[in-house]
Amino acid sequence: MISPTYGKCTDQELANIVIGYIKKNMKTSEGFNIIIGTDSQNFSDTKVVVVLVVQNVGKGGIFFYDITRVRRIDSIRQKLFFETNLSLQYANRFLHKIENEIMSNQLMCDKINFCIHIDAGRKGKTNALIPEITAWINACGYQCEIKPNSFAASSVADKLSK
Repeated sequence: MISPTYGKCTDQELANIVIGYIKKNMKTSEGFNIIIGTDSQNFSDTKVVVVLVVQNVGKGGIFFYDITRVRRIDSIRQKLFFETNLSLQYANRFLHKIENEIMSNQLMCDKINFCIHIDAGRKGKTNALIPEITAWINACGYQCEIKPNSFAASSVADKLSK
């Protein structure tokens, strides 16, 4: 992934940066939200952006992103399912890298909330897909948020996808 602050990072470097950020800020933090979100925009192809946001509640945060291009996806249903699948893949990959460090530190474990943000809302064409998408994410063991609370997907990833 790429960070505006740290540049291009391997999975292990990303994990080390996130753990270091949490440890550095843990004593003064109310808690941390680690959020994965994905959004895409159609051009001649579909530009897909996955973001990982580490929010230090009430005190800012850091983020990382990955951009890929795939064959154009015109169906809103297919696009939302593609985005959700990518978010789940990144979440699993990232959690695998940090789970030992978090599980061995109870204080850290208590202060971290993990969530997937989906770019779907009650208004518009994605409304009918919300029960299916949220059930899928919950069945995979993750919490999820939709618009207007899904800022990682609907704001951060959205801005980078344009």
